[in-house]
Amino acid sequence: MPSTPRTGPRLADRLDGLLFFPVTPFRREPDGRAGAVDLDAFTAHLSARLAAGPAAVFACCGTGEFASLGLQEYAGCVRAAVRAAAGRVPVVAGVGYGAALAGQFAGAAQAAGANGLLVLPPYLVAGDPAGLREHYRAVAGSTDLDLIVYQRGTAVFTPEVVADLAELPTVVGFKDGHGDLDLMQRIICAVRERHGAGRLRYLNGLPTAEMSQLAYRGIGVTGYSSAAFCFAPDLATAFHRAYRADDRELVDALLEHFYRPLVELRRLGSGYAVSLVKAGVRLAGPDPGPVRPPLSDPAPEHVDRLAEVISAGRRILQEYAR
Repeated sequence: MPSTPRTGPRLADRLDGLLFFPVTPFRREPDGRAGAVDLDAFTAHLSARLAAGPAAVFACCGTGEFASLGLQEYAGCVRAAVRAAAGRVPVVAGVGYGAALAGQFAGAAQAAGANGLLVLPPYLVAGDPAGLREHYRAVAGSTDLDLIVYQRGTAVFTPEVVADLAELPTVVGFKDGHGDLDLMQRIICAVRERHGAGRLRYLNGLPTAEMSQLAYRGIGVTGYSSAAFCFAPDLATAFHRAYRADDRELVDALLEHFYRPLVELRRLGSGYAVSLVKAGVRLAGPDPGPVRPPLSDPAPEHVDRLAEVISAGRRILQEYAR
């Protein structure tokens, strides 16, 4: 159940920058399968990327294979993320499933020291507007942590439901992985009409969000999550700086020579939005091990192509520097 209200800045006010979604490392068993969570590798991964200056860590979310984690594994990962961040940036933990299980994960995240929650879609079923509203109200009622609602998959909202959820004081953000800009514009308008400008922090959560971020900025969604930051923080940071500075020359060059080939490669395999990212982390080090089923590791030739795509992006940065 919710505890006493917290003091300090809202989570939403601390998300002005690149958002880091770490992978969850697993030990590789002798037969090649994923074994236990490797917290040492997780801490090394977090420390290396925190040095690159993200605005927040989103632990155990989609990229972090939330759906494959047991509750104790999840709690250990969130604790490790909180220790690594050491208060420098907020730690947001993913929660999902039905409201009962989501509440258990929320409690574990809060006990581990997380600053907020990214509420993933409910498992399997696609609810109607009234059902989605009550589900997210129930999750909010299980914790006093700030919540970011994630629209994608089985959770697609009407503008009226998002405006209803914005009445809850702990609902501070809305992340879109659905990709319907018309719907997003209507959601933003509905929330602004009822609650005023600035009530929610809106985030672009599409896979490889850099490809669509210029369009999202056109409707007022200025923040986004960056999967590329996991394995190429130099490229992700350079793009983000160029995007913020409206440096279209560098933005366009990175879109053409790094992000577009990355998206085309990502589309070659099911689950590559996660497993290809993990392969990229393996290229950069430390080795995060394999993905857990139902995901599979990408084909070796696709990993080789990923290395070429990363190299092409870095050549762009070298040419731009000259």
